[in-house]
Amino acid sequence: MLELNNVEVTYSDVILALKGVSMRVQKGQCVALLGGNGAGKSTTLKAISGTLRSEDGTVSAGSILLEGKPIQNVEASEVVRAGLVHVMEGRRVLRHLTSEQNLIVGGHMAPDAAELRRRLDHVYTLIPRLADLRHRTSGFMSGGEQQLLLIGRAVMAAPGIIAIDEPSLGLAPMMIRDVYEVLRQLKAEGTTFFLVEQNSAAALSIADHAYVMENGRIVLDGPADKLAQNEDVKEFYLGVSASGERKSYRDIKHYRRRKRWLG
Repeated sequence: MLELNNVEVTYSDVILALKGVSMRVQKGQCVALLGGNGAGKSTTLKAISGTLRSEDGTVSAGSILLEGKPIQNVEASEVVRAGLVHVMEGRRVLRHLTSEQNLIVGGHMAPDAAELRRRLDHVYTLIPRLADLRHRTSGFMSGGEQQLLLIGRAVMAAPGIIAIDEPSLGLAPMMIRDVYEVLRQLKAEGTTFFLVEQNSAAALSIADHAYVMENGRIVLDGPADKLAQNEDVKEFYLGVSASGERKSYRDIKHYRRRKRWLG
């Protein structure tokens, strides 16, 4: 459904941010992209969704295909029309609008009022908390509620694939659980996901396949359950040593990856 082939991204015609990135997302899958700060994860999403231009970035080599059609360097609005919705990092709700008004904005391409109503009902069934908050100004909602609203707003567009950036960032563990429960329900309904996360444990719990990115390159990939058992991934990304001991942040920060990672 989504395919990246040897993609390079350049900012300001000078800075090479992605280097030969290749990935695939099949219909109905959840594919996770893991990595630390500055690895290039968000840049990858922006390359896919057409939002690089706002940051003077461009796909300078390679191809990005959505359902077999090239979408690299096209307008973001065209990518949405093609069926991909990007839920950006930072909980970018329309803060002056109510929760329901945000959802209606997400469904603006619905063909008629009846279909818009059907999509609203679906979101409220999927996320009952949003039904309770439909008249709440979104800027006054909690961070977790705003993240649920953004997911609901994406669902309102009836996309073929949702690309979501750091859905657990800054949330309490209980709210992370609620967000991921919604994602699981959507996946069970057949929604395709491309999921970018630093919270590797959460991402691997729902993903079918995962890629690990460092310094703009893919350094490892495989079935999510296998990566969750990979000793390097467990130690560096999940904070668990080979003995099963959970490592401190300081230990993880100074961890040296084995040379075979970079092949």
